[in-house]
Amino acid sequence: MLIDTHVHLDAAEFDADRGEVLSRARRQGVGAFVLPSSERANFAAVNSLAREHADIFPAYGIHPMYVDRAREDDLEALKAQLVRENPLAVGEIGLDRFVEGRDEARQNFYFVEQLKIARGLGLPVILHVRRAIDPVLAELRRIRVPGGIAHAFNGSARQAEEFIKLGFVLGFGGAMTHPRATRIRALAAELPLTALVLETDAPDIAPAWIGNGRNEPGELPRIAGELAAVRGIAADELVEATAANARRVLPGLRREPAVDAVADPR
Repeated sequence: MLIDTHVHLDAAEFDADRGEVLSRARRQGVGAFVLPSSERANFAAVNSLAREHADIFPAYGIHPMYVDRAREDDLEALKAQLVRENPLAVGEIGLDRFVEGRDEARQNFYFVEQLKIARGLGLPVILHVRRAIDPVLAELRRIRVPGGIAHAFNGSARQAEEFIKLGFVLGFGGAMTHPRATRIRALAAELPLTALVLETDAPDIAPAWIGNGRNEPGELPRIAGELAAVRGIAADELVEATAANARRVLPGLRREPAVDAVADPR
């Protein structure tokens, strides 16, 4: 079974045809969708989709690109949501050193506080690590959590090894399909198969054959085929291994999702 370990199905880009998008992906063999939140304001939308669809598994967190409009009491709301629902993970959290005009101190504060919450609840985390891998690793060494996923990994082999030592796997998706992405493709080929999971990040990070168009979770089989070809293995082997990796680091994928959790609307 294909598992999309990172997809934003609540995004406005899917408002007009979300049901069709899900149907297309399911017909293509995608059997589970991991849906991380971005901020407190969309906890309710993530919760609603997970309640409506048994194959959508939520994670809750405050994304580093949304910390400018976060308040400290959002952290208490996050912890309450996590306790109430016991989701897959805390996420999407992390650091972003790419976006201009960023407040790095504010990003660091919310990242560290969310790591502490994850550690306290024994939950894995889904990480955003854009141009911030070393500072993210530094905090993970200081505040140990039960592993998780480094989403859209684009670091070095050495950095990959450090994540693996800390119990993380690495997310590969549309970026890896671009022929010019030679470094990512080399990593995808050389890293241990036990360290890889599949993702789309839809509607973002579209694969090469879409260009600037909207990405969808239904593209995951073709992304899997590309990754299998890069590694020189059969697609079925790749799909089976990456699904097993996702279940290992996100144990909640092995259970039925909660149906009685009530999100905290802002």
